[in-house]
Amino acid sequence: MNNQSLLYGITGLLLGIVFTVFFASSAVNNNNTGMMQMMGMRTNIMRQQETSGNMMQGEENKGMGISMDDMMQSMEGKEGDEFDKAFMESMTIHHQGAIEMAKKAKEMAKHDEIKKMADDIISAQTSEINMMMQWQKNWGYE
Repeated sequence: MNNQSLLYGITGLLLGIVFTVFFASSAVNNNNTGMMQMMGMRTNIMRQQETSGNMMQGEENKGMGISMDDMMQSMEGKEGDEFDKAFMESMTIHHQGAIEMAKKAKEMAKHDEIKKMADDIISAQTSEINMMMQWQKNWGYE
């Protein structure tokens, strides 16, 4: 692999991460509960709806079934291999949520810039998932 290809790959990966963080922050700061739910994050209102049985069951509302709080708690008190495994499991779920969001953006967005960014996110997040899956296999975490 030449240096230019490697540079493009790393740049795409970093941009994917930056965009994911930006959209997650934007969703939280603007209280965009639909976007937050697609990413697997739940607000207090969503938690109340879940416990009262009022959560809608439509395809767009299924989310990833795990909140950011849940992901962070899954790593709590762990170190070494135990932490690495929990981190990669949670990060894979998180990335899958970003991919689902990007697929929706490709389908629904008006602007080509958003659709292009969605392609980049899908590419970067898929690459990272594959990398983590290979590490899990290499390190005997499967």
